[in-house]
Amino acid sequence: MPNYYDILGVPRGAKTSAVREAYLRMARERHPDRFTDPAAKRQAEGSLRDITTAFNTLSNERLRQEYDAEIERPRPTTPVEIASEAFAQGLKCMEAQNHVEAVACLRVAVHNAPNEARYHLALGRALARGSRNGREAIEALETAARLAPGDAAAHLELARALTALGMRLRAQRALETALRLAPQDSGARKLAREIGYEPGIR
Repeated sequence: MPNYYDILGVPRGAKTSAVREAYLRMARERHPDRFTDPAAKRQAEGSLRDITTAFNTLSNERLRQEYDAEIERPRPTTPVEIASEAFAQGLKCMEAQNHVEAVACLRVAVHNAPNEARYHLALGRALARGSRNGREAIEALETAARLAPGDAAAHLELARALTALGMRLRAQRALETALRLAPQDSGARKLAREIGYEPGIR
């Protein structure tokens, strides 16, 4: 997390007036219009964005309190802690429909805890929301199903992802496993009807 106090060059206890003064001075110094070189202008644009974000946070009492609490919170240090925090953040991003950020967080979780089936399952679900990530979604879901062979949800999600890619036979095998594990699952039964799979569950 960036240190907004360092970005603006003010101490933690700085008053709002000091924050505003620092922002105005730095915004003048680093405004893109002051530069003619394209590379320097781009760098100035990025710098101005950072300065503005820092100012908007530190000049707002509620946002500043939330930011201070966040930077004081102990950071995870072990792979298990990092994975757990990334997983929780990924789920929040999924709820907020921010699938790109969710995928990024869940990849961190999987990287730090590669044997945790639920992390692979969540990553597969997040990847399946993107039309260009179908193959990677299947890999994640296959891993989840392998790590947790008794989890019907992993097999069902795999069947859905395979169906979306037109891999009907593989989808049927995954769906058959899901139905064997949870024969009354409404989602599995619905998918079976959609793809015309009839293993005697009517």
